[in-house]
Amino acid sequence: MSSDSISKPAAPIGRRIRVRIAPSPTGPLHLGTARTALFNWLFARKHGGAFIVRIEDTDLERSDPKYEKDILEGFKWLGLDWDEEVYRQSERLALYEKYITELLDKKLAYYCFCSKEQLEEERQALLAQGYPPKYSGRCRQISADEAAKRARKGEASIIRFKVPETKITFTDIIRGKITFDSSLIGDTVIAKNTRAPLYNFAVVVDDYEMKISHVIRGEDHIANTPKQILMQEALGFERPQYAHLPLILSPDRSKLSKRYLETSLSDYRKEGYLLEAMINFMVLLGWHPAPEKDEATGRIFEPEIFSKNGLIKSFDLKRAQKQGAIFNIEKLEWLNSQHIKSLDNSELAKRLEEFLPRDWPKEKVAAALVVEKERMKKLSDFVELAGFFFKLPDYEAQLLIWKEMSAAQILENLEELKSIFRAYEALNIEDVIMKLADSRGRGGVLWPLRVALSGKQASPGPFDIIKVLGREEALERIKIAIKKLES
Repeated sequence: MSSDSISKPAAPIGRRIRVRIAPSPTGPLHLGTARTALFNWLFARKHGGAFIVRIEDTDLERSDPKYEKDILEGFKWLGLDWDEEVYRQSERLALYEKYITELLDKKLAYYCFCSKEQLEEERQALLAQGYPPKYSGRCRQISADEAAKRARKGEASIIRFKVPETKITFTDIIRGKITFDSSLIGDTVIAKNTRAPLYNFAVVVDDYEMKISHVIRGEDHIANTPKQILMQEALGFERPQYAHLPLILSPDRSKLSKRYLETSLSDYRKEGYLLEAMINFMVLLGWHPAPEKDEATGRIFEPEIFSKNGLIKSFDLKRAQKQGAIFNIEKLEWLNSQHIKSLDNSELAKRLEEFLPRDWPKEKVAAALVVEKERMKKLSDFVELAGFFFKLPDYEAQLLIWKEMSAAQILENLEELKSIFRAYEALNIEDVIMKLADSRGRGGVLWPLRVALSGKQASPGPFDIIKVLGREEALERIKIAIKKLES
């Protein structure tokens, strides 16, 4: 390779768009990886391309099939369907060996026999002098024949790629032109041996062999890009187009806390977040839609709530932002509540099933859902919000008292309510109760009625509760309230 400046543009993508998500199965699927997968999926679907899933499992010690299963199930839950078989790097070792051998034969890579102690000593010496801690290249001087013999004899070694001293420039779809000085990098380790590639090398081979046209990944991979470009040049590979998504930050713009960073996607699902809300939330972590105009008012606004199909239509990778994306749990809860409200009640009831006690009657759940839907932020909220419909919680008699009224006054109102419930059918009760409330004071009648029916300080209105409980159960709960005050 020439040591001239490398600013070769990415190959014009006349071929079909192909993108990939390449998670390592060393832990469960987290928000950051899921967001990257979503951006790739949307880009592929927008342009009629292919979305590829590649499991990067060459780290045999840390890779675990249970994490691969979690990752794939997470993609399935979100509806991020992939277009080909799932690829696994552990099944492609012969392919990597072919290209590592090619670099060794071309003397563009070499065996390094430096010990960890030597490398650390060298690193500390450079840091002490204010230089970047790059490898000195001492093992470059060993002849290829001698190095091969030493490696065959089992001497501890790794394989390094010869990094030429040059300038590498590439155009990032999101960030524009980026230039690196490779003289600051040093010779990069690409493999432990010819059948044990490391990340930066394996990804270059895979992206080429899979004909990946666009590499859409996190900002933390920007530093890997020049190394990968140099390897592409050495092997004669076409360069894909790059787009690096912004980091996800806390509201104060600091690094996202482990509480959220390490929360797996399955945990959000178990907490009762809808897949529609998760997709909506994740796409807004680093992307903004084009402004729209309200035809009625003429107001220009930026839409926030999207369906998946709506996102495919609106998605434009060039509208991804450079600056960090702010994670806001309140925004996620708000979006989730909006998507809950938009669901058909029968569909919402299906989604709720896994969160409900088995002994809750479906008919009563359906009725309670109509009442509580507006107050739900998560599916898991329903049991807490609607639990009183199925079992009256124990409460203090004092909760029945409205403001400065006496217990005797409240007791008198409850007795009158009991008489009304005995005398009238449920359909006619509201008008009769409201006449009583208007004559005696709404707070003094409706507050104790609502508490008697719900056993809670905060709940839906009494008439909504009555629709769910029915007249007979409502009457029994009023009797319980009366006993509490009498005692």
